[in-house]
Amino acid sequence: MDRKRRELLRAGGGLGALGLLATAGVVTPAQAQAAAARAGFEARDLDAALAALGAERAEASADVSLTAPDIAEVASAVSIGVVSRVPGTDRIAILVGKNPFPLAAVFAFPEGTQPEVTTRVKMAQSADVVAVVRANGRFLVVSKAVSVTIGGCG
Repeated sequence: MDRKRRELLRAGGGLGALGLLATAGVVTPAQAQAAAARAGFEARDLDAALAALGAERAEASADVSLTAPDIAEVASAVSIGVVSRVPGTDRIAILVGKNPFPLAAVFAFPEGTQPEVTTRVKMAQSADVVAVVRANGRFLVVSKAVSVTIGGCG
């Protein structure tokens, strides 16, 4: 069994156990959600981070827009914007494909709020920036390649 598969199974098993404990009342749902988020932030590659979020089979969507520069001159503060026009959106996650820990941020949206976020992320190198939206139990994804220059010199 390869290493990535083992990591994925370990993360999935841990999340399943937390869900069972939350259902039994041993662990509160807030504690279970915090542990699930931690698993995503500890993932070392994009596939493991998507699996920790539950978004392994996310579908591409034109109803989600991602704004990011084509070329980022300052890799320590790359401006990223995500807007979801899908009703029922309750979560937006931003991932950077080649970062040592790809999951950069997760934002939760209460019912009735507009699912829109703008933030800055640090990028280790040129990579795809990925936005994952959870709406009505479905996962939608959009990505954009961002080139990082060294010291703004291209």
